[in-house]
Parts: sequence; structure tokens; C-alpha cells
Amino acid sequence: MARMHARKKGASRSVKPTVSNVDQWLEYSNDEIISLIVDLAKKGLSPSEIGIQLRDQYGIPNVKAITGQSVTQILEKKDLKPELPETFENLLRRALKLRKHLEANPKDLNNKRGLQLTESKIKRLVRYYKGKKIIPADFYYDVNNIELLLR
Repeated sequence: MARMHARKKGASRSVKPTVSNVDQWLEYSNDEIISLIVDLAKKGLSPSEIGIQLRDQYGIPNVKAITGQSVTQILEKKDLKPELPETFENLLRRALKLRKHLEANPKDLNNKRGLQLTESKIKRLVRYYKGKKIIPADFYYDVNNIELLLR
């Protein structure tokens, strides 16, 4: 399938190997892993940052293979899920950074196009998340209030 904004085909990606015998060498039980996730979330880490910390510092390769739930599902059960999805928040940060850059450099047409593409992606995601009821139905993407959304 072709890319949306660049008329090229997508590159193939690697796939995580299936993990079958993780339990033999893993030092942590399911309850310990869940408590680690909750502790890291209370420190203010995002779900992807929690996964990286678990992998690098605690030697837990794949939370979903061990517990049967993803980090986001665990946080949702413990009422610690972030208000906005992480991918959506990252897009908002990118749009904010591009806006600030364009204020300083108004003739930078490449970044102006990048901002247009990013904001169109944000608007598509808003429509999708409203349909899936991940964000409230009255949510509206307002260019002037991006910084307020990210606090």
C-alpha cells in the first residue's frame, strides 16, 4: 500500500519474535510487573517510556507476552491512563514545535508544508478517536490552545 503523503510504497519492517519460554529465566511475577508499571506511571512516565524502562532496567522484554495485557491496558484498569493517547500527544507536540519555528522563520515553506500535513493527520485522528470514544465527543482541535492541551 502506498504512503499517504509521499507517493512511495512503504518499507518492510521487522516483527517482534514470538516469545514462548520467557517464564523460565524471568525474575518477576505478574503482580510485581504490574506494581512496577503502576509505580512508573505515578512518576509521570508515558506507556512507551514505561516499556523502555522495564526492558532496560528490569530485564522484562515484553509485558504483553508475560502478563497477557499491554502497559496501556494495565494503566487503564488502575485508572492511570493518560487523558490523550500518546501518539496524538506526540503529534500535538510536533505541531507546536513547527508553529514556533514558523513564527521565527516565516519563509520556511518546507516546514509550512510539514505543519499542514501534521495538522491534517491530527484532524483525522480526532475524528477517529471521537468515533472510538477514546477522547470526548466535544473535543475540538484549536490551534491557539495546543499548549494548554499538553500540560
